[in-house]
Amino acid sequence: MTSPAAFRDQTNWSGGYYELAIEVGSSDDGQLQAVLSALWAAADVHGCFGQRDREPEEQDSVPCTVGSLTEFGHLHGQVRLPTGQLVVCGCVAIRGGDESGDWLDFYVPLGALDHAGLAYWDGQPFFRSNVMDDWLAAIGTEAFKSASFSLGVIGFEVSGCTDASTLAGKLPRTRDIGYLLPQGDALLYGAANT
Repeated sequence: MTSPAAFRDQTNWSGGYYELAIEVGSSDDGQLQAVLSALWAAADVHGCFGQRDREPEEQDSVPCTVGSLTEFGHLHGQVRLPTGQLVVCGCVAIRGGDESGDWLDFYVPLGALDHAGLAYWDGQPFFRSNVMDDWLAAIGTEAFKSASFSLGVIGFEVSGCTDASTLAGKLPRTRDIGYLLPQGDALLYGAANT
């Protein structure tokens, strides 16, 4: 049986990403670092590695920094799902520059979710998991306590599907994805409802 926590098993990294995508709100390295650190801690990620083709014990860990993200493109680790399964996970930054600001995406690949036996289809015409949605919303909410951000969206490959300025502080009534929308010093979680 394939371990969903194995880095070398490339099928764990296949199928796309179930993610918490965070609109950081600026292009400032300091703000991106603050959100990255808060997110990694809130998810309780085991390790931080630059390579996904070697097991964690076969490589040196790297600092969980914007510099490492720039050097390696993605940071990788292992995280425990709400079901108790340890799976591979990763993080990538999408740098927007001065025009649009940065996004930080924390993800678990669908291949790892398959190997962990987590149902994420649930009869929907698209990828969805209420268990994953609620777990990722809790991670985002915890991260927001120490590093504010403009918006969080949750679901299958959701990065950049909308932005805070488009939402203008209001949750859509019909939601195919989950939203974490800042309301002062707190986050409003709008779960997917379609």
